[in-house]
Amino acid sequence: MLTTPVWDSFSAFCRTEGLHPDSVKKLFKNDPEALGDLRKLEIGEMSEFDFEAIFGKRLGLADPEGLIDSMFSGMQPELVMVEAVRKLRRSELKTALLSNSWSTTHYNRELLLELFDATVISAEVHMHKPQPEIYRLAAERSEVEPSECLFVDDLKENCEGAEAVGMTAIRHQSPGETIAKLTELTGVELEPVAP
Repeated sequence: MLTTPVWDSFSAFCRTEGLHPDSVKKLFKNDPEALGDLRKLEIGEMSEFDFEAIFGKRLGLADPEGLIDSMFSGMQPELVMVEAVRKLRRSELKTALLSNSWSTTHYNRELLLELFDATVISAEVHMHKPQPEIYRLAAERSEVEPSECLFVDDLKENCEGAEAVGMTAIRHQSPGETIAKLTELTGVELEPVAP
């Protein structure tokens, strides 16, 4: 939600590599081993180097070096969402980042400290969304009950995981819709976004 859509970046990467634009998405959807490797990466059980070698081979790439950086190179900050989080935190609501990570080195830690009271990054805690424990940890680090949390994510299964522990989930599909829903649920007037 704080960046442009990851699937758009993955599609652009695939086009650059001469692959079908949905190649990455299809691998995760249709190949349980590929998804298993991603989960290992997300919880810190597989190194970035090993993941790149294995996943690059699955994609049929001759040289997988720098694969993760290349796959994510099309992502940009979604500035209107960053500002919304900033404003929510200034309103004295607690904010937290709960992220399934492909890398622990790609986060702007200074910005995270500015925006969030708590951060939970999957590879650092050896859990991933939608495991119930990771949502509970995010609530605990925020010093609130899960039932007091609003959770925003673009993936249905992650929203369902949050709801299963008692959080209210917002499925992020566009900044305008998410900001409108956040305004409605928090009472904090956030900048509306034109459709």
